[in-house]
Amino acid sequence: MLTVLRTTWPLLLGVLMLMVGNGMQGTLLGVRGNIEGMSTTAMSIVMSGYFGGFLLGSRLVPGLIRKVGHIRVFSALGSMISAVLILYAAAPIWPVWTVMRIVIGFCFSGVYIIAESWLNAGSTNETRGQALSAYMIVQMLGIVSAQVLMNTADPHGWILFVIPSVLVSLAFTPMLLSRQPAPSFQDVKRLSIRRLYQASPLGCIGIFLMGGVFSALSGMSSVWGSLKGLNVTEISMFVAAIYLGGLIFQYPIGWLSDHRERRGIILWLCVLGAVAAIGVVVIDPGIWGLLAAAVIIGGVANPVYALLLAYTNDFLDNSQMAAASAGLLFLNGIGAIVGPLITGWLMSLIGVNGFFVWIALLLAWLAGYAAWRRTRRAALPREQTGAYAVISPTATPLAVEAALENAQSDTPAADTPASDGPDTDAASPGASPDADGTAGHEPGDGPEEEPAGSDGAEDMPAHPKPAAP
Repeated sequence: MLTVLRTTWPLLLGVLMLMVGNGMQGTLLGVRGNIEGMSTTAMSIVMSGYFGGFLLGSRLVPGLIRKVGHIRVFSALGSMISAVLILYAAAPIWPVWTVMRIVIGFCFSGVYIIAESWLNAGSTNETRGQALSAYMIVQMLGIVSAQVLMNTADPHGWILFVIPSVLVSLAFTPMLLSRQPAPSFQDVKRLSIRRLYQASPLGCIGIFLMGGVFSALSGMSSVWGSLKGLNVTEISMFVAAIYLGGLIFQYPIGWLSDHRERRGIILWLCVLGAVAAIGVVVIDPGIWGLLAAAVIIGGVANPVYALLLAYTNDFLDNSQMAAASAGLLFLNGIGAIVGPLITGWLMSLIGVNGFFVWIALLLAWLAGYAAWRRTRRAALPREQTGAYAVISPTATPLAVEAALENAQSDTPAADTPASDGPDTDAASPGASPDADGTAGHEPGDGPEEEPAGSDGAEDMPAHPKPAAP
């Protein structure tokens, strides 16, 4: 790990400051929106805009990088982020904020893609896992540190908007002055959602649902706190607890994932998170009980996301990693866009605790689906599963691809897709499984054929491939 830190510290320092800036703007807008008298519905639209921009950026920014290069795109997006952070205070009108959130989501997505490409290109096969783990820790610490800075000034004024703007501007200094060479980008194909679902129904449904959970937690938690009557210190503690839980729980759950059947872990973690969310609604536990619930819910949301990726990874081979990571992140992005919108609607319909009701419903839904899936597909032998990869829900397809490839390299079955017997809900009655664990064809159908030059995938923006060791 020390070797990784010595070679990547400029990049990690820049990412830390970026995450502080991003973490501050998310919490600050929820607090300031309440001060400005914006409705819950309006704020849900504002918060959803970030995730729409983020998804759009993940698909368009690689094309911009190929046309004009990493440095120019990186500098342009950074300047835009810094400007938007200041302009929030100048125009506290929810439609304007929505447009700004879309823009800033697009820009942060592009910045993360470039930062992750540099990190990936500067790592070898032996250090890539440690580098990605350090990257995830830095991301979490940045968001937690942002909550501390929320208490340094009055949210009615400008200072709290100036601080993240300055931090984002400074973040680019160590990153742009780093001696790390820019990686090359290669064209890849996108695995169709149908084929991805055939490989892992639980992975697809779960990633979509967790997009809704994570976007509600990251986008609407400060809105909930403001409407609940918490002060700025309490709101910042609540948000920080969510991310601290995610950081603390990742590693013990990751160890458990490598020794126990993953669907069972997903099921019981979701039950735990749903119980914690409903407990807040039923008991109204006070600030310390609320913080404990936040640690549990955050400690469920982040590892379950990584567990679902690891589980899906068990049914894919190395050649499918780039395409699959893009498809999974697309499903997650759609869920993330919808999450704040439904959260805001429920909060308007049944009261402020609609926030926790929505999170509980999503986690309960995933728990029930995971339980049902255990009756439809046999568990894989441990020797056919890859290692757990520590991945944050804020990661772009690039980091997800690198983490999953690194996890597959830790198992003897890394180059062979898993086969675990029939998947009776993904295949028709009487179907047999293909070699990669996807649903088979009806007897007598013969092999599925595609036109020459087509495998059912579509072109998508390129992502950098890992550097050679």
